[in-house]
Amino acid sequence: MKIKNSHYFILNLFLFVCTFAGSAQEHDGKVALTSVLTTIQDQYGYQFNYAKDVVETYRISLPSKDLTFEEVIQFLKNHTDLKYTIIGSSFVLVTPPNKTLKDNLQQLPEVIVPSYIIKGISKLNTGAFKIDFSKFTMLPGLIEADVLQSIQAFPGIQSINENVSNISIRGGSHDQNLILWDGVKMYQSGHFFGLISMYNPQITEDVLLYKNGSDVSYTDGVSGTILMKTDNEINSDFKGNIGVNFIDANGFADIPISKRSSIQVALRKSISDFIQTPAYNNFFDKISEDTEVENSMNTVMNSDQEFDFYDVSFRWIYKLSDKDELRINFINVANELVFNENTEDESRQSNVNQNSIAGAVHYNKIWNSNWQTAVELYETDYKLKAVNANIADSQRFLQENIVSETSFKLKNQYQFSENISFLGGYHFVETEVTNLDDVDVPRFRSLISEVVRTHGLFSQLNYNSFDRRTVLNAGLRFNYIGKFKKQIWEPRLNFSHKFLDGFNVEVLGEMKHQNTSQVINFQNDFLGVEKRRWQLSNDKDIPVIRSQQVSFGVNYSKRGWQISADAYYKKVKNITAQSQGFQNQFEFVQAIGDYKANGVDFILRKQVNNFNIWLSYAFLNSDYQFETFSENEFPSNYNIRHATTLGTTYTNRNLRISTGLNWFSGNPTTLPVAGNEIVNNNINFEPSNSSELKDYLKLDISALYHINLGLKTKADIGASVWNLFNRNNQINNFFRVNNSQVDETLQTSLGFYPNLLMRVYF
Repeated sequence: MKIKNSHYFILNLFLFVCTFAGSAQEHDGKVALTSVLTTIQDQYGYQFNYAKDVVETYRISLPSKDLTFEEVIQFLKNHTDLKYTIIGSSFVLVTPPNKTLKDNLQQLPEVIVPSYIIKGISKLNTGAFKIDFSKFTMLPGLIEADVLQSIQAFPGIQSINENVSNISIRGGSHDQNLILWDGVKMYQSGHFFGLISMYNPQITEDVLLYKNGSDVSYTDGVSGTILMKTDNEINSDFKGNIGVNFIDANGFADIPISKRSSIQVALRKSISDFIQTPAYNNFFDKISEDTEVENSMNTVMNSDQEFDFYDVSFRWIYKLSDKDELRINFINVANELVFNENTEDESRQSNVNQNSIAGAVHYNKIWNSNWQTAVELYETDYKLKAVNANIADSQRFLQENIVSETSFKLKNQYQFSENISFLGGYHFVETEVTNLDDVDVPRFRSLISEVVRTHGLFSQLNYNSFDRRTVLNAGLRFNYIGKFKKQIWEPRLNFSHKFLDGFNVEVLGEMKHQNTSQVINFQNDFLGVEKRRWQLSNDKDIPVIRSQQVSFGVNYSKRGWQISADAYYKKVKNITAQSQGFQNQFEFVQAIGDYKANGVDFILRKQVNNFNIWLSYAFLNSDYQFETFSENEFPSNYNIRHATTLGTTYTNRNLRISTGLNWFSGNPTTLPVAGNEIVNNNINFEPSNSSELKDYLKLDISALYHINLGLKTKADIGASVWNLFNRNNQINNFFRVNNSQVDETLQTSLGFYPNLLMRVYF
């Protein structure tokens, strides 16, 4: 469906409402406490840790720059009734003066490594990593806080082709990642068919990343878990922003309805209808590389190529009482690519559309000081549709891939004592996947629709020692898949202990399963732009995927130094060959296999005044095991053996600069046997993935300058460059037979990519 002009009206109306509401705010001569704490962090190098709802209602004057840090803490105590506890040499815990029922019930995860990479990224004692965008500084090459680009800063996580729709966590494929937006599972990841995240960073408050050890309330995601959350508190004052960069224009508004209710809304739309910037042209060339959008024949030429995208996000919170809360979320995302195939006598239009729409209702009930209940209900729908009007063959090929999922989850949390709590509940998921292939000449139509329903029971015991040095969360999840009469038991564990001065050790483990995966039937499916389609397990040739993994980590954080190292082992069973994207001798072979991965993630960071310097390194050894292949065991397609990043950020009150050098060993590849390339008119390949492409290397830089335009009006002006030296990094290659010769197609990374940003806050 063509993206309508009505979206321009919605955007204009949104900007008008934001401007009107912003101008209506009163000026009291004071600054939000969150802004004050950020300024103090930049000046003194201390990290403040707090729950947003604890501090967001406070407004105070800025303390003098001439005060010592101890005097600043006293100033904060004098002007607020909050508690400020200095922990170690670089950490301050901000807590409310009196606990509420909600505080009593929730044992919130504690930060064990603040500023894990940069400010705003922390490691928690639950084994998770948290990205808090309200405190986020800047990563190299990112002018916006792109959610799925940001998580690639962690060692052990990267995209082998730079797409956010192809993120690999410790050797897993992207479809093995559980991605939740406010509890809703998302089957689409990016705009521009994978080049940027489809999740608007203005409404995404924070992100939790689990490489391992997620709690029992989550299912799917045999490789990793990415949890995105909007702000779950009511803001008493209107706030908003509007921004524009070389790719899109966007806006955000947090609008209080009453003391008990507020609405957040975020809009984003590509600006290609108005202007095609160098960044847009680079992105378009990238997504159309070696696809039917780019290819032409002697008598057929592609023209009138257009691309467009938008997303709308919505969140409404209503506190029915002090013990009852209702939250509603909604997201709608669309991508559309259109082009014409032309001859002298005829012109026909081809197009591909990718859409996601989802909604959720969350209800939380506090029964008493020890017991609370949460109910979550969501519906998520994903659709990928392509029409290929092939003039050369006088053929029209229609393809559709549709996912519709409904989920109901009931969670109960009971606090036995100050340091022991229990989590238990029930989870029902119904997933329907439909695939359509429709050809007009010769007439062919295939429509396959399948449904799988899963029931889950889970329980978990959480222990936090009185001295808050030891945390143990141990749980068990039971899953029943009625269609296959299959029972799956999944234990989960995360253990964390602080020892000596600044040290922490953790042990994580989990078992998981998932019923969906993405496969590639043919490389030119869906015009080759987004050739992967979702499919459901049938417990036969497409079995339920199972995983088990364990990891051990040690962290040290003191006096501006941070050292973290994690060793892990993971095994994933029942993957299909078609889900791994082979383009060698196994491209069209249907088989079931496993992969195992082991490795080490390491990071070293040092804070020196306003400079933050880090070095990360990841070692990965990942191998496939396919018993029916001619080769039973060989390196995985995602086996990036070595990857490292050297980065630095400079931050003061108004200026942020970040630079990063990324290097990793080349992607695995399979080459033809030299001197004997073709046998029986087929390519004679060497052992699978026995070679590597050239090493990947790029330098990124970004800068942001903050301007105070008034008491409540601010602006950011920024610039970034991805791949500063325009290095042609090899990310993929494949071979085809053409006139008894072997032709190689080599795909390269995104080249020199500049971007500019202008954002106004009010």
